[in-house]
Amino acid sequence: MADVSGLTLTAEERMFLQHPALGAIILFRRNFASPKQLHDLVTEIRKIRSPSLLIAVDQEGGRVQRFRDEFVRLPALQELGSDIDTNPEQAIQRAFNGARLMALELRQYDIDFSFAPVLDIANPQSEIIGDRGFHSQPRHIATLAEAYIAGMTSAGMQATGKHFPGHGGVAEDSHLETPVDPRDLDALRKQDLIPYQHLGNQIAAIMTAHISFPNVDSALPTFSSFWIQQILRKEVGFDGLVFSDDLTMKGAEYAGIPIERAEKALAAGCDMILVCNDPDNARHIAEHLGDRIQVNQPRLQRMQGGKAVAKKNEIVELTASLKIPTIAASA
Repeated sequence: MADVSGLTLTAEERMFLQHPALGAIILFRRNFASPKQLHDLVTEIRKIRSPSLLIAVDQEGGRVQRFRDEFVRLPALQELGSDIDTNPEQAIQRAFNGARLMALELRQYDIDFSFAPVLDIANPQSEIIGDRGFHSQPRHIATLAEAYIAGMTSAGMQATGKHFPGHGGVAEDSHLETPVDPRDLDALRKQDLIPYQHLGNQIAAIMTAHISFPNVDSALPTFSSFWIQQILRKEVGFDGLVFSDDLTMKGAEYAGIPIERAEKALAAGCDMILVCNDPDNARHIAEHLGDRIQVNQPRLQRMQGGKAVAKKNEIVELTASLKIPTIAASA
């Protein structure tokens, strides 16, 4: 999975998007100017090849929402689950409604999926997670995530849980450095792994974390067959798609130069690797991999967006149910 530079495709990008090692495109804020422009860009990407490349975005809500103007300003996940202790039914309904709203808007523009929900423990000490997580209690996270996933799938979108095995236990941001979590596997099983154990194959995809767990394995989860094959596949029983987090992040530099990172992530068990905001290395990695990668495998095909049918005025009604103070006009 790679990205594109702007509001339309360049001639060089049109060529690259035909490469057999490329299976998906992730969009960023720089790729959005207006609803019509977004529609035209997605249509342009769809026409490049058949079957089409998958198209994704990070549209969690709160701090992480790539498309804002003309879209509903979504609340952070922690806001959706804030009252689960006192009013669990309302919190579960809000999680469902928030996910359905997010997915309905994106599916209107033929975007296959958003990388959501975050399954990390909400920890105010974590610079990167914070209110992106549903709750500080893992069993509440599992309950709210189950409702959120149901909301996404009701709108024709598959879910991706992140960041396995858990990013909430460290303060550092893996975009900027490699965080170190000193806990052992038993401690993680009692906390961060609970949402994954609960959800199992209810979720279509999982994204790995660039975090060091030296008391579990010497390799980061993204590059670890122990984490992916032994814990995620065998112990958790997960049979869906495994995404790496972005291999250009500082947290991944531990594994070597970009081509080495790509090889190690794929060898460990990642089905798709993300190479973002670095077009030269994205092309180098694609050329290095050649046609060795099967981009039409069933796990990837499952991530294709399905038909989304919104009732009249449903986006307005869903927005009202979330008590969002103001919204922009939605297409």
